[in-house]
Amino acid sequence: MFNAALRAVRPVVRSTRRSTPSTACRALSTTTPRFSGPAPPSLFGEGAKAGEIPSDEQQATGLERFQLLGEMHGVEAFDLEPLDSSRVGTLEDPIKVFSLDTSRVVGCTGSPAESHELHWFTVKKEKNRRCPECGSVYVLDFQGVEHHDAHHH
Repeated sequence: MFNAALRAVRPVVRSTRRSTPSTACRALSTTTPRFSGPAPPSLFGEGAKAGEIPSDEQQATGLERFQLLGEMHGVEAFDLEPLDSSRVGTLEDPIKVFSLDTSRVVGCTGSPAESHELHWFTVKKEKNRRCPECGSVYVLDFQGVEHHDAHHH
């Protein structure tokens, strides 16, 4: 079986030895070429020209650039609002935590706010979570794509 696979690839390998590019070589490419449509915004800044000091927009990368591009378009990239601390969540009426993922880290300071030390814990889609200090119950309000993280092990 392995020999049969090698026999099938040999003509392609031989054709790549030529100095002119071949379409058979492109068939084995691992990346797909882009022929039409605008490219998505890059998460890597273009940097500054030689002798200049770069601006935040030019040098920001990754999540920082994502947040900066969102602010430029008037969109809040990350939810920075605190959770409802005016009440204690119960099993019948838990405090809902918005998430696009199947889990989210939550910090509880009690009800009313700052009534106890900050406790961090993870709320998962499958199960409610209770604060070990005040007993407030939190539930994940999952709004993401189901099985989006199926590639994780």
